[in-house]
Amino acid sequence: MRTFASVVLAFALLGSVGLALAAEEPAAGGDDKAPAALSFKVQDIAGKEVDLSKYKGKVVIVVNTASNCGYTPQYEALEKLHEKYADKGLAIVGFPCNQFLGQEPGSNAEIAEFCKANYNVQFDMMAKVDVNGKNASDFYKFLTSETTNPKFAGPIKWNFTKFVIGRNGEVVSRYEPAIAPDAPQMIKRLETELAKK
Repeated sequence: MRTFASVVLAFALLGSVGLALAAEEPAAGGDDKAPAALSFKVQDIAGKEVDLSKYKGKVVIVVNTASNCGYTPQYEALEKLHEKYADKGLAIVGFPCNQFLGQEPGSNAEIAEFCKANYNVQFDMMAKVDVNGKNASDFYKFLTSETTNPKFAGPIKWNFTKFVIGRNGEVVSRYEPAIAPDAPQMIKRLETELAKK
């Protein structure tokens, strides 16, 4: 009988500890919950885990990059956007990808060195990923799926396809590679989103 009472007491104590811990966590669906587009974890170019929820409340440009592409000079315009708008709430997140004619063959370390040496890239660069197909990163599956992103879904056609995620975590636009990061329509969209609080 004493053993049974001890077990009951132990469960009661564990239950009260669990309730106390649960009280410290944000409630599901509360303000601290990441929007669906930012609910993924990825690796940065140095191999560290990054929770994309850290970009919550910012305007985010997501771009798949390559070092040996005709659009590679867009790194320069992206870096200028970073320098001009980062303090206003813009985050740029690059995802190197080697799926388009093998134009990003290097290791993550080589890609990081290329970006720094040639374009002095200061914005966030992630580890190399697939953006299409069964091996695509879960984040890119979300961005390209008709189910999760119906307005801007569809396979990535080439390097330097750009998505813009608004401060509310919703994908608000998609720009194909030929539209430069500093094209008037893209600047207008960014400034409109940045003006929202």
